Parts: sequence; structure tokens; C-alpha cells
Amino acid sequence: MSNRIKDAIKKAGYTQEEFAGKMGISRVGLSQLLRSPSYPTLEKIAAALDVPMWQLFIEEVQPNQNVITCPKCGTKLEVKEKE
Repeated sequence: MSNRIKDAIKKAGYTQEEFAGKMGISRVGLSQLLRSPSYPTLEKIAAALDVPMWQLFIEEVQPNQNVITCPKCGTKLEVKEKE
């Protein structure tokens, strides 16, 4: 999970230190939050990145194919659009 959030932070153009400052915490504090983020923490991260929270769970695999990673166990689940 934390890798996906780290990717989202990087994609938004922030370093981890810059993003931690935006959140009002230290870089170490951000690292601790990312280990096992709570729902309210995920909401705050998504708001700070100005993205919907679901984008913190999804990673691009191939064009038109997405994967959601379970925040608890790390299992990757393929998401397909209804036709």
C-alpha cells in the first residue's frame, strides 16, 4: 500500500519531505503513517493530493487494465469495466 501512495506522491510532483510538510508532519511521521494507514489518514492523503481516495489503491498495469491492491494483505485484484 505505501508504495502506491509513494508513487502517487511522486506523480503529484512532491518529494516525501515536501508532502509531509504539506500534511503538517515530519517525513518520519509520514513514513510511520504509510506503514498501516487508517481510513481517516487515507482521506487526508487523498485530499492533500487532490485525488479521489480510490486512486491510492489502483496502479496502472497495462492500458485499459487496472489493479487494486488490498491495503491489509497486499493482494492484487484485477478490475475490469462492465461492457
